[in-house]
Amino acid sequence: MRFGVNTWVWTSPLTTAELEKLAPKVAGMGFDWIEVPLESLDDLDHARGAEIIREHGLGVSVCAAMGPDRDLIHPDESIRENGMNYVRGCIEAAQTIGATNLVGPLYSAVGRTWQATPEERARDTDLLVEQLSRLADYAGEHGVVLCLEPLNRFETSFINLAEQALEVIDRVNHPSCQIMLDTFHMNIEEKSIGDAIRAAGPRLRHVHACENDRGAPGSGHVPWEDVAQALKDINYDGPVVIESFTAKVKSIARAAAIWRSLAPSQDALAEDGLKFLKQLLA
Repeated sequence: MRFGVNTWVWTSPLTTAELEKLAPKVAGMGFDWIEVPLESLDDLDHARGAEIIREHGLGVSVCAAMGPDRDLIHPDESIRENGMNYVRGCIEAAQTIGATNLVGPLYSAVGRTWQATPEERARDTDLLVEQLSRLADYAGEHGVVLCLEPLNRFETSFINLAEQALEVIDRVNHPSCQIMLDTFHMNIEEKSIGDAIRAAGPRLRHVHACENDRGAPGSGHVPWEDVAQALKDINYDGPVVIESFTAKVKSIARAAAIWRSLAPSQDALAEDGLKFLKQLLA
């Protein structure tokens, strides 16, 4: 199992200069994995980013940022195509950076919610399966796996549960389309976090370890023993990545609804979370 941290803990957007500062910090803290968000495809020099990450012996995943104009199932065809182009760009960037996992809500814009009839949901699901099938082919050609992330009801109305993501993944039926799960979102939506993890089984490719308030894992009320047991039950051996955000970066704080500090410092959040996860899972 690899233990990682998303750079959103400290900064947004992630530039080459920021990565040059953060990679040695992350490695020095004892992480062996770093997660790179691509809010814009040109924020980071991808080839140089790969060098920096390799220099510090870190594994890496790429995190997609699905903004309002990046939506694979939006009624507006131009927005759908922009979303497809963005995900393709992320796939290409992931290959260059050295990441095999492209993670995030790879279906709709974060924050877009709508009331859908059963017929409308079926139509949107059919469309998503078609879109992801094309993207999975492209990802496979680049050695990348798409990892679909269910979000809580306040961030999307489309895929909130592991079972909803798995329905789509099973229909796509491609080795480059799998699931990721985030304990923050599961804590809101799932009846049982452990059962959701077990349902994902071998299709679970990536885990975000986040507390109920998006603070350091172990500092809140997420049922971590259930998480650990379920991961053990499915023999999970992939990345476990701390994802949190800083209130000091106003754009990401507003997007993630971070209105206060969640730890004494962002370094403490990462270090305390890592210590807890290693004790829990290592």
